[in-house]
Amino acid sequence: MSTWRPRRAAEAGNAFNKAVALSEQNKHPEAETAFTDLAAKAPSGYRMLARFRAAAEAANRDPKAAAKLFDDLAADRSVGAEQQALARVRAAGLLLDTTSYSDVLQRLQGETAPEATFRHAARELLALSALRANDATAARQWLDMISLDGETPPSLRSRAEALQALLPPVAKS
Repeated sequence: MSTWRPRRAAEAGNAFNKAVALSEQNKHPEAETAFTDLAAKAPSGYRMLARFRAAAEAANRDPKAAAKLFDDLAADRSVGAEQQALARVRAAGLLLDTTSYSDVLQRLQGETAPEATFRHAARELLALSALRANDATAARQWLDMISLDGETPPSLRSRAEALQALLPPVAKS
């Protein structure tokens, strides 16, 4: 058995840990460079993790560029469906203040299904985007979905209730 693969994985692990340390020291440009370099040459598992971390580091300097990196991950079938979904949610979160509700809806609607792993975050982002667009009907729809989902985390449920209280009352017909 060759020692090449374990050695390469150990080297990638060490490089990943060094990049994490740079990030923890608030050396974000250096961390981004280290993660980007690692993403280019590491074994597949570290490559995917490094791409996610490079995108997160990029968000410190340019949220739109970071969203593009997350969009690239979301489009890459080799990373796996759950990682693609996470990348879609991360990109939408970065663009929330600068893009339209229809764009956020297009990005995240598929992530709101009852079985979707990141449905809670996707629904919250859609509610926030609808509120930003002054679309109380859409905001109420997403906030109701959050409230009615028995698996909604308590902290999100509390935020949804607070946001619902800000909405105008529903007109009686």
